[in-house]
Amino acid sequence: MVAWIRQARIVGVLAGYLADLLLADPNRNHPVAAFGQVAAKLEQFTYRDSRVAGAVHAGALVSAVGLLGASLQAGGGRARSVLAAAIATWISLGGTSLARTGLAMAELLERGDIDAARRLLPALCGRDPARLDVPGLTRAALESVAENTSDAQVAPLLWAAVGGVPAVLGYRAINTLDSMIGYRSPRYLRFGWAAARSDDLANFVGARATAALVVICAPVAGGSALGAMRAWRRDAARHPSPNAGVVEAAFAGALGVRLGGPTQYRHGLQIRPTLGHGHQPTVIDLRRAVALSRAVQAAAALCAAVLLYRRRP
Repeated sequence: MVAWIRQARIVGVLAGYLADLLLADPNRNHPVAAFGQVAAKLEQFTYRDSRVAGAVHAGALVSAVGLLGASLQAGGGRARSVLAAAIATWISLGGTSLARTGLAMAELLERGDIDAARRLLPALCGRDPARLDVPGLTRAALESVAENTSDAQVAPLLWAAVGGVPAVLGYRAINTLDSMIGYRSPRYLRFGWAAARSDDLANFVGARATAALVVICAPVAGGSALGAMRAWRRDAARHPSPNAGVVEAAFAGALGVRLGGPTQYRHGLQIRPTLGHGHQPTVIDLRRAVALSRAVQAAAALCAAVLLYRRRP
């Protein structure tokens, strides 16, 4: 019994990865978008300027999604198990959309269409595009590609492999809440604390797995494995995020670029530490980052399958 459940999960996780690779995110009625809408409506009733209120808000939403995942996974035969794992994995991934958006940004910047690039940036990150020039847009896009390689691909694949449907859906709920309320702004500094810390915990292993895969895959993008390792060890701990710094530093070292510095969000300016000792990233480097991200995503899918296969009954 345990063996076929594990086999079904392997097939389901790989099928979900292939669905994301071929189909990307659903164009309409995306379940993650629906979850975000529910979370926003619930916030109208649960919001208080306190950590306790934020913890209740996040806990209720994540628990509900986890229970939904458990009900989808429970019962039924092998075909249902495969289908549930495949769909849950697919809707939790975003690697193909990430790569496509990164390349679209590169094309706009190459054409010098700054206005269109600024309109596209919110699809990648939450920075204020109105205050960014070409170098700023390029760095923001590259950093987002790096961080979301972990958040949108490697971490969900690992959660799907380790915990199945409830784990991967719960992870996606946590990550979505962090993107909504996990900011150090006056409104969310306390209310979003639980969501942000939960996301830190949920991504801790995934971020380091991503950095390790960046080291391994760096030559695919004409990068340096040694540079990635050095930047990871030297610079990651200086970043305010315990996970984003790991991945961004590894990307910076692999590509030979310099990331970090003044980072303008809508709620204020943050001065980020410098990651990497290379040149300021160019559009060519952004394209290389997308190629590296795709290689890491494929390697992560293989690792998830191997992790499942080698687990003892």
